[in-house]
Amino acid sequence: MTLQQLKYAIEIADKGSFNEAAKSLFITQPSLSSAIKDLENEINITIFTRTNKGINISMEGTEFLSYARQVVEQAQLLEMRYKNVKPSKQHFAVSTQHYAFAVNAFVDLIKENGIDEYEFTLRETKTFEIIDDVRNLRSEIGILYIYDFNEKIIHKFLKENNLIYYKLFTAKPHVFISHKNPLAKKDLVELSDLDEYPLLSFEQGEYNSFYFSEEILSTLSHKKSIKVSDRATLFNLLIGLNGYTISTGIISAELNGSDIIAVPLNVNEEINVGYIVHKSITLSNLGEIYISALKNIAKTILN
Repeated sequence: MTLQQLKYAIEIADKGSFNEAAKSLFITQPSLSSAIKDLENEINITIFTRTNKGINISMEGTEFLSYARQVVEQAQLLEMRYKNVKPSKQHFAVSTQHYAFAVNAFVDLIKENGIDEYEFTLRETKTFEIIDDVRNLRSEIGILYIYDFNEKIIHKFLKENNLIYYKLFTAKPHVFISHKNPLAKKDLVELSDLDEYPLLSFEQGEYNSFYFSEEILSTLSHKKSIKVSDRATLFNLLIGLNGYTISTGIISAELNGSDIIAVPLNVNEEINVGYIVHKSITLSNLGEIYISALKNIAKTILN
């Protein structure tokens, strides 16, 4: 087992693909595959299994990679101490549902910690893919919400994938609407007030189950409904079509402007926003800082 093999394995996990990892490492894919095969034979476990969508990491592989990351980090510290090697780029990845506050925290992480060189990833993606990213260590942290309707299913799914959920904060449901929408004059919106407006929601691909929806009350029927894949499009449609979406009420005028506002929705529900991590992984220093930034943003806005 060599340090180079450990670096190869970590890069494959981070990229989610042998092909992309080989490009990043500037080696051929056959050479990379051969090195990993030799490593797997030596330690007598299968780290990666290939699928049509990329790779999956086995349970044994997840544990192995957690140790491999520690070894590589310690080796880098030794090089910096005794060989005057310049610190390598810091790596960090988050997968999240479409939350503006997740972006705010990401900005704070970078701006307030004086990081000179980094290669960070922020994926706003589907609920199932968030879980898959954290399970396969493509992201250190996943951000999603749980409420009464989906709680049992989501927790069951997380347990099956060796993931742990930690609650960040609880929010009351709000509707996000254009500041020009007639409902913007209301202090409290009723469900009946929304009947004539189009509901905007995030599509979930092949895992388009009510349980994986990013919006609560997903089982209710609507006269007008539009599914989108990214937050910018959703915000444009909120303005252009006087549409609405249901979310936490946390929105940043600094990053998103003042065209979109949040108005409380009169329903007896709560949105519990939290983060997921793999149970075999200890949060990195960057991960701890990011979680702290999320909590600070939520505390400031919700209070």
